[in-house]
Amino acid sequence: MRTYAGHSTAKESNELYRTNLAKGQTGLSVAFDLPTQTGYDPDDELSRGEVGKVGVSIAHKGDMHTLLDGIPLDEMNTSMTINATAAWLLALYMTVAEENGVDRHSLQGTTQNDIIKEFLSRGTYAFPPEPSMRLIADMIAYTVDEVPRWNPINICSYHLQEAGATPVQEIAYSLSAAQAVLDRVRPRVSEETFPRVFGRMSFFVNAGIRFVEEHAKLRAMGRLWEELGRQRYGVDDERMLRFRYGVQVNSLGLTESQPENNIIRIVLEALAVTMGREARARALQLPAWNEALGLPRPWDQQWSLRIQQILAYETDLLEYPDIFEGSKVMDGLVDELVHGAREEMQVVAEQGGAVAAVPYMKTQLVESNRERMRRIEAGEQKVVGQNVYTEAEPSPLQEGEDGGILRVDAAIEQSAIDAVQEWRAGRDEAAAGAALDALREAAADPDHNIMEPTLAAARAGVTTGEWAAALRDVFGEYRAPTGVGDAAAAASDDALRALRDRVDEVSEALGRRIKILVGKPGLDGHSNGAEQIAVRARDAGMDVVYEGIRLTPARIARTAVDEGVHVVGLSILSGSHAELIPTVLAELREAGADVPVVVGGIIPPADEVALLDAGVARVYTPKDFEVTRIMGDIVSLVAERNGVVAVS
Repeated sequence: MRTYAGHSTAKESNELYRTNLAKGQTGLSVAFDLPTQTGYDPDDELSRGEVGKVGVSIAHKGDMHTLLDGIPLDEMNTSMTINATAAWLLALYMTVAEENGVDRHSLQGTTQNDIIKEFLSRGTYAFPPEPSMRLIADMIAYTVDEVPRWNPINICSYHLQEAGATPVQEIAYSLSAAQAVLDRVRPRVSEETFPRVFGRMSFFVNAGIRFVEEHAKLRAMGRLWEELGRQRYGVDDERMLRFRYGVQVNSLGLTESQPENNIIRIVLEALAVTMGREARARALQLPAWNEALGLPRPWDQQWSLRIQQILAYETDLLEYPDIFEGSKVMDGLVDELVHGAREEMQVVAEQGGAVAAVPYMKTQLVESNRERMRRIEAGEQKVVGQNVYTEAEPSPLQEGEDGGILRVDAAIEQSAIDAVQEWRAGRDEAAAGAALDALREAAADPDHNIMEPTLAAARAGVTTGEWAAALRDVFGEYRAPTGVGDAAAAASDDALRALRDRVDEVSEALGRRIKILVGKPGLDGHSNGAEQIAVRARDAGMDVVYEGIRLTPARIARTAVDEGVHVVGLSILSGSHAELIPTVLAELREAGADVPVVVGGIIPPADEVALLDAGVARVYTPKDFEVTRIMGDIVSLVAERNGVVAVS
């Protein structure tokens, strides 16, 4: 039983963890901030506004010591949602254990470490695909003997569903990713060791509101996983063939409108992964009811923990054998999903495997998400409180000065900058430099496992940003495909045809096509919303400039001028809008780009007012789910700013 937690500083997060453990939580699930996840120190330009926002900032082993202070690492099971920098964070964890006298062989936990889904959906990658896969393979080959109770990878279908994946796509793409990892690890270990590698593979799965279908999905994944182990890899040990998975239930379906309804959704989704004994999750963490509003508070996390405890200890859910055994309905649904997933896995294989198929899979996810949003906009998919039964009493859960969410102190970032600079000044610089040189040398040699020099760097006091920069020196930089350009054109309906007519009319008056720049400033990699805006703008007949994630404010302003855009749309879901949006506005003014700016993201009402006062023309939040209407607003805004009055 876990809650996904971490914010601000290591000290504050440590206090939160110890409080949650005292309330009955049985494991840790660590949320890291975006600079830590993507390999930047707090004082890097790209870290601006992001430090401590969506998780805890960990810049070096000193921070990790503080984070884990008073927590018995030889007894604790710790899950770390970390991918591109997973090898580094595990090295810091191992170093802290070592310096506290804890044998690495006793460490238990999981690193997510699934980079393929980062290229597809979450965006916290740091290096190109093949070097990233090498890091994963090195880490798995190292931990199988050195940290044998650790799950070095959590193949993560969770974020695929968040990006719009159907159940078939979620199964197929996650199992294809697992296959790509196993194929790269196999040459690094002995034939006798490989079944243990297969047995340490674990999964992190999503569970949505269609909880009967979601339960069938998990049974299908278990069947296909065993099939893959036996047929492709020759594993026959029943224990090693188990489909071991943890879950966070769906966040995509949580609504800003009538957010109190979310707690009901969370309970129902938890049933999908606990009802049937043969497909039950090993670990469960539940989101908080207010994640569509902002960061959850400790009370909100406690509520999610209590849901698990009531299910486990008050209901009879865990007392019976598998309640779906022999069900014709369930068996038929599982067979259907298995068949569809096999077919889609074959398509991925024909593309050259999961790594080569990243552009294909990304495009499929963008199209699936567009279809999901179309169904909601059209009312075909009912969402209570959002597109049906929208009349409601005000929620008392949002009363109070905090508005029902946690706010991170803006001073945290500067204190983290000061702290990392003080850390660098106080360490043995020669030892840190030598460790980084050794790391670069190992990275340049594909036959050298990177884990040992990574551990040496952690012990020497190297920082997160320095470790990642050393590997970027060798591996290079990378920008993942957006899926926007290759997405098929949307089918026309009355609303889209009317929008196209408006775009044509305004474009004719302007003398050229309306051009929109869709930008993702900062380190926020959750690009699903930005992609849907870009695709809908393209389908409406606009010229679209979308360069993907991780853009500096200066680059956005420069692109706006170079491309001659009529409007700039910015998307931020990490909570860094209060710092980054005003900076983008200032850069646009400095560059001479006098164009309206619209913003979308998880933005509390008070922040929305502040952004409008700062010069933003429109603010859209999760309650604004009608994308075609948003595009109509933007067309009207461009017309108004350019003196075009005769718009139908």
